[in-house]
Amino acid sequence: MSRGTIKKVAGPLVIAEGMRDANMYDVVRVSDRRLIGEIIEIHGGEASIQVYEETSGLGPGEPVESTGYPMSVELGPGLIGSIYDGIQRPLDEIMKQTGNNLKRGIEVPSLKRDKKWHFKPAVETGEEVVAGDVIGTVQETEIVLHKIMVPDGITGKITWIREGEYTVTDTAATVTEADGTEYKLSLVQKWPVRKGRPYKEKLSPNMPLITGQRVIDTLFPIARGGVAAVPGPFGSGKTVVQHQLAKWAEADIVVYIGCGERGNEMTDVLNEFPELKDPKTGYSLMKRTVLIANTSDMPVAAREASIYTGITIAEYFRDMGYSVALMADSTSRWAEALREMSGRLEEMPGEEGYPAYLGSRLAQFYERAGYVVSLGKEGRKGALSVIGAVSPPGGDISEPVSQATLRIVKVFWSLDATLAYRRHFPAINWLTSYSLYVDSMAEWFNSKVSDDWMDLRARLLRLLHDESELEEIVKLVGMDALSPSDRLKLEAARSIREDFLHQDAFHETDTYTPLEKQYLMMHLVLDYYDAAVAALEKKAAIDDLVKLPVRERIGRFKYVPVDRMKEEYDDILKKLSDEIKETMQKEDL
Repeated sequence: MSRGTIKKVAGPLVIAEGMRDANMYDVVRVSDRRLIGEIIEIHGGEASIQVYEETSGLGPGEPVESTGYPMSVELGPGLIGSIYDGIQRPLDEIMKQTGNNLKRGIEVPSLKRDKKWHFKPAVETGEEVVAGDVIGTVQETEIVLHKIMVPDGITGKITWIREGEYTVTDTAATVTEADGTEYKLSLVQKWPVRKGRPYKEKLSPNMPLITGQRVIDTLFPIARGGVAAVPGPFGSGKTVVQHQLAKWAEADIVVYIGCGERGNEMTDVLNEFPELKDPKTGYSLMKRTVLIANTSDMPVAAREASIYTGITIAEYFRDMGYSVALMADSTSRWAEALREMSGRLEEMPGEEGYPAYLGSRLAQFYERAGYVVSLGKEGRKGALSVIGAVSPPGGDISEPVSQATLRIVKVFWSLDATLAYRRHFPAINWLTSYSLYVDSMAEWFNSKVSDDWMDLRARLLRLLHDESELEEIVKLVGMDALSPSDRLKLEAARSIREDFLHQDAFHETDTYTPLEKQYLMMHLVLDYYDAAVAALEKKAAIDDLVKLPVRERIGRFKYVPVDRMKEEYDDILKKLSDEIKETMQKEDL
């Protein structure tokens, strides 16, 4: 254990001397107040420490003590439903001790030490186990079965294991290695946050993460184990998109990181999630969620830790074989913390003052996502999907954080302020967004939903692109200059925009649309277009085709409950056919 003294304090940066024996990334306790910090640079006997708490009042000469361990998180039963700060301190427990304000230097264990969990062994005495094998389970919540795994680096024979009630620190089993070394295994294991958890192999992501958001699932899907970025200016709905994905994405576990965001946004999450029912299980969403709240008023250095804390917890559940969705809102605030620390360290600045290593740090974070085969003999498959919000100043995505993110991620949901001002939500711009997973998932969509899914999707996008070209002409010479077939294209595209892409996050039916319903909705819009084109060729009047009464029902189809959608769809198709016939008869007369 290395001890030194403070030499200099510059905001969240503390320079300590006499730290020759300390290591990089060791956790240290600063001053008698025992503030938590982490060594980020060493020069001779001087260590630069980023302190994760407020440093006002610190001065030279105060003691600094290294713990000798890197920044780590506790992984075990009790994570689900918790709300932590950036360095995995439970905020509800801190509140019980100190009240509403976060006190400096407070030490509270991340997992409750007094709570007992019922441990059921999954192996017997005498069995050989390797790292990653499940030795037993704990029913953590009604939804989540927590699997207790052999920590990394341990291989041997189970010499003792017993069912019973245990706290997280009690010994639940012992493993003896071939050389006679005995390891006592409890329900909790520690893992350094900056190091990705190991796995056997990474698989190619070929299944979508179904979100129930039409513009995402149909046009720009994300793969299970994929990475996506949601950049957008202030007020374009980044947080609502993140909340929607956290609520509805087909993931077993959700980890939501509020990184440097406004406190009221985290309050919304805390108020909403316990109230919301998980559509698949009927229980509260909190029963499968871990929240990490590092709001904008908390110390800036802890933002960096919050991102790593969140992804390490997510990797732990991925190793159990679960599909995990991680929301990081927002990585721009994390990059700002990097910029501040870099400035304090007097490093050479890169573009816009961000450090030169911004791109590699972002890549380190996003590369920890993926669809993997976990360690252990069982060969469990788990997926970790990461969706990061980016908040570029003024909505300008040419700035360094957005550009560095886009180089790494494969899905880009471009939020557009003009769409948001028109009250079109989710404000994802269909002309500038993209998904590079589409080709690898085409087979899945065609086999699992319908064999013409990808064709319909391509037609929707084509109509939307045609619309943007025609709009330029309309602006110049007006609607009347267009041919009837071009007017029809515009009408079909308007229907795609207003009836299909526009989705109300606060409507009980429209907030989530299953794939089967998305398929029928695509069909309805295109069936109208095809029928109208055929009628137009037979000399029907364009004004009559535009004003068909059935279009109102096509537009309202999104509010039809799932149990009634098939009969409503058939009824609309029949109505459409009848009204087209009527229009043709009118022309004949």
